[in-house]
Amino acid sequence: MRQWARSHPRGTSVRSQAGGTGSGSAAGGGRSEAQAPSRTMPKAAGIPLVTKLCYAVGGMPHQMTSIALGFSLQVFLLDVVQLDALYASLVLFLVRVWDAVTDPLVGYLVSRSSRTSIGKLLPWMLFSMPLAVFSYIMLWLTLQGSKSPLLNFFWHLSMSCLFEAFMSCYHVPYTSLNMFLGGNQKERDSATAYRMGAEVFAMLVGAVIQGQVVRVYSAEKDQTCRPHDHHPQNGHVSVGLWETRKAFLISAVVLGALHFLCCLLLFLGVREQMAPSSSTAPVGILSGAKMLFRHTPYLRLVIGFLFTSLAFQMSLGNLALFFTLDPELGGYFQYYILTLLVTATISVPVWQMLLVRIGKKTTMFIGMMVYVPPLVLIPSVPSNLPVYMAMSVLSGSSLATLFLLPWSMLPDVVDDFKAKNPGCTDLEPMFFSCYVLCNKFGAGMSVGVSTLALHFAGYKPALCGPSPDVVTTQRVLLGPAPLCLLLVGLVFFYRYPIDEARRQQVAAELEAAA
Repeated sequence: MRQWARSHPRGTSVRSQAGGTGSGSAAGGGRSEAQAPSRTMPKAAGIPLVTKLCYAVGGMPHQMTSIALGFSLQVFLLDVVQLDALYASLVLFLVRVWDAVTDPLVGYLVSRSSRTSIGKLLPWMLFSMPLAVFSYIMLWLTLQGSKSPLLNFFWHLSMSCLFEAFMSCYHVPYTSLNMFLGGNQKERDSATAYRMGAEVFAMLVGAVIQGQVVRVYSAEKDQTCRPHDHHPQNGHVSVGLWETRKAFLISAVVLGALHFLCCLLLFLGVREQMAPSSSTAPVGILSGAKMLFRHTPYLRLVIGFLFTSLAFQMSLGNLALFFTLDPELGGYFQYYILTLLVTATISVPVWQMLLVRIGKKTTMFIGMMVYVPPLVLIPSVPSNLPVYMAMSVLSGSSLATLFLLPWSMLPDVVDDFKAKNPGCTDLEPMFFSCYVLCNKFGAGMSVGVSTLALHFAGYKPALCGPSPDVVTTQRVLLGPAPLCLLLVGLVFFYRYPIDEARRQQVAAELEAAA
């Protein structure tokens, strides 16, 4: 505690006034910081608006790169790099397997790392950021002149694995930072809402940038596949795609620069608060994982989040290819995505107000059910842009709940775990790392399974006209499959045991124990 007092001197900076941790608020009583004993945590105060905004901006890099990878990586590997669909699916699948190792491992290493003068979590983000930016740019670099499928395969696989590893070193500590901003449950929920609003806006920015790349690709492919170019309508074409390759690389550099600026604001605007207490003994990675997954609320929340995230990722991840395969829709993909993300950005504060009134669990169900009509109508109505645009509004509104509610519910699970296991308070990074893994695993599995399904359906790169089997497979991946996954996720959310009464009970228990 003396170390905390030395690293957090009394002063007038905005960041130093963020207050103590929520559960340590009662310990300070009515004394001022100067009068309180050195062993006593300061009274919890509200998290300053500047801190909330800077914290929210720190989550934007992950979402900007995720939207680019989710909407464009499949098209990039299949039609620009021109990997065989089997190789492309292997890249996407093996990266998720790699993530399954790195995310929990990073969470464990962060929880065991020593506290520095700037905190325990911030140094991880500081040193991993430039490496993540570099590997992301290299991921979109095509090996021009290389005709070896194996060389292209290993290049993009290695760059993808490096990027995901360094991004884990950034994003796992970042998500855990919510528990160390100070304030109580209400203040942390408010910070989460700011973060999710910023992340949805980041998706909008990423979609705008990446949408221009997809438009360049569609224009080059359309020019190559015109009938007057004397190519058979359903034949293979040799597409140079020089402008598309350059557009992908420029997009990567721009997103990398934005990544750097967002991280800089995070480091300047947020001060990591000291945890109220530490575990009496270190917990091993296997022991910690067993404790986490034996905690029923966490297990059900994680599985529900995994299936709903998988449903959204599978449906949205196939939209880019779905639009590019239809000659009447290829140029409208960016407008669909912009409508979806603008709606999601506007919907975040609406869902935040609703969850305060009716509770998180009920709000989650309402938001998820809004996504059912798009899953039914988009695959059923062929080449109908007005219907698609209307469904993009519903999809965006539902997407906002997927961003806001599960991440708002996770701190409640962590508090519930602390109330039941008061001797274990250093496991926050492990809680958040497994949660991050679910989101990444859902993204990778959805694209990997989708690409493998297209391989078996006979999809070939640089094919001007898709076969009926490919079209049918695309429609299944856009509707029936995600709908089944969504319903499974809702079953687990229905069995999630923490309601508003339990939240208030846990808050009272933690305050009494402080």
